[in-house]
Amino acid sequence: MSAAAQAPTFDQWLAGARHAAQQPPAQPRQPLVVAGQVVGSVAPGFLSRISLQRLMDKRYQLSEAEHSQGLAWHLQAPPTDTTDALNTLAAALRDAGLCGPWRDEQLAVTNPAGEVIGTVERGAVRVLGMVTRAVHLVGLAPDGRMWVQKRSLTKPNNPGLWDTLMGGMVSAADSLPQALARETWEEAGLRVEALADVAHGGQVLFSRPSREGGGAGFMVERIDWFRAQVPQGMEPDNQDGEVERFDLLPLEVVRERVAQGAFTLEAGLVIAGFLGV
Repeated sequence: MSAAAQAPTFDQWLAGARHAAQQPPAQPRQPLVVAGQVVGSVAPGFLSRISLQRLMDKRYQLSEAEHSQGLAWHLQAPPTDTTDALNTLAAALRDAGLCGPWRDEQLAVTNPAGEVIGTVERGAVRVLGMVTRAVHLVGLAPDGRMWVQKRSLTKPNNPGLWDTLMGGMVSAADSLPQALARETWEEAGLRVEALADVAHGGQVLFSRPSREGGGAGFMVERIDWFRAQVPQGMEPDNQDGEVERFDLLPLEVVRERVAQGAFTLEAGLVIAGFLGV
């Protein structure tokens, strides 16, 4: 059988990708309750592996106790100190080697109603099973070709894979439009107001195990993606060192590369949404 005959089709890739994006935890998880509100989840026994000294020094308490959803981990702190308590817990995880890559970036921590109750270091969100938000931009040339980026080989996640024109997290300091503008400039050197036909395209939802924390993490993320046209004569130019290069590709080539697994899972599903499949 020829290599061409063995190559997966885009539809075959898409079916597998959608399955991969929605996976149950590898093992049952316990709710993480902070200031009386569920904000995430942890693998059983995971938080027993950290030193509590940092928390005790600030008079924060971390313990297992019953909750409406069963046995849960409770981080007790005054509501005014929620952010400090969460970041103290994140630092304890880092000290124990149980954290994801440390970014010095704060992400919003929300309760089940979506209300922000504090912020935490980005490197801790996966191991604590917290909901995160991301934003992507599908950028098109006037002739319909798509701008894509190759991620830097030094990126902590998915180095060297291909991505949409821009993809990044929504930080605690940003609204969704602010994150779109900031990330578009940092990754592509483009001002959103200089682009044409900017529009919200849709959402991609993820719920799947994460390798962070030695495989104890769980990813729960909502990606909002936008589309825009990059005017003739304007080209992306990376500003933050996180992009290897940009290419301008016909849509059929993008489909082929996605099907071959050359793109991140997130970018591939965003592109599928843009293509309407």
